[in-house]
Amino acid sequence: MTKNNIIDVTTIGNAIVDIISQCSDSFLSEQNIVKSSMNLIDEERSKSLYDNLDKSQIISGGSAANTSVGIAALGSNTAFIGKVKNDKLGQTFKDDIEKVGVSFKTPFSNFGPRTASSIILVTPDAERSMNTYLGACVNLDTNDVDESLIKNSKIVYLEGYLFDPPKAKEAFIKTAKIAKQEQNLVAMTLSDSFCVERHRSDFISFIENHVDILFSNDEEIKSLFQCDLEEAKSSIQNIGIEMIITLGPKGSSIYKEERWTNVGPIKPERVMDTTGAGDLYASGYLHGRSLNLNAEKCGMMGSVAASEIISHIGARPIENLKELIQNI
Repeated sequence: MTKNNIIDVTTIGNAIVDIISQCSDSFLSEQNIVKSSMNLIDEERSKSLYDNLDKSQIISGGSAANTSVGIAALGSNTAFIGKVKNDKLGQTFKDDIEKVGVSFKTPFSNFGPRTASSIILVTPDAERSMNTYLGACVNLDTNDVDESLIKNSKIVYLEGYLFDPPKAKEAFIKTAKIAKQEQNLVAMTLSDSFCVERHRSDFISFIENHVDILFSNDEEIKSLFQCDLEEAKSSIQNIGIEMIITLGPKGSSIYKEERWTNVGPIKPERVMDTTGAGDLYASGYLHGRSLNLNAEKCGMMGSVAASEIISHIGARPIENLKELIQNI
């Protein structure tokens, strides 16, 4: 890859095959699943849940991978780095993500646990409860970081979930250092409040030393700094990085160039499934950011992409996102 072949955004995260199924609240109770939570489960529990599903949709997923798919749909060049095994689910992941225009060149693993999967249970109120078997994706390490790809990416986007395995954290640090040497931007998402609680001090250190653009929802940023939202905003201002805080139905708040910009939501006719809303917001924002658009336009693109994704089941856009953002 040469400097003439620039990637707009490369994302790094857990490579997971999503198994999406609609269910009732009573099914969650029967299976002892806490509604709207993300549960890490073992392979046996994953198989047991799958065997109890009525119908399901199987598609490549994972937070950062979803973001890359959205970026490709918006018209930017994007690549994904994540670990899968050389098995049926791993091949499904690769075929599926490449089919929608995302470059995926991470070598398959020939040993160890099978490809990761997440059983996503969607209740009638559009809330999702995720039951994730991490499998092969936790084996991502520094050897999987494609230095040429990172050097030629305007922005690299890192998924906070990958802070759990130590080798993946080392891969993040390596990635950030390569990007900084090339004066490229490093973006990161906090991913989940429970993830923040597990890695609070490491997150803060990594953000202060390596991150240019930080994505979070309001609960995650409050958890990071252990304070209310306004105090958390002050902490971000003191660090001095670009910050995007998504606020659900209230839109988003963006800190860039020493000022906060509030961007309103775009509400779909009906909400079917909130899976991937944050991931697709990041797609829109990063697409705009790679074009050097201002905070408001980047945020509006994020709102458009998030609105589209929550209007149907699944974390893949079904409408033409390029057309939806044309008038922004």
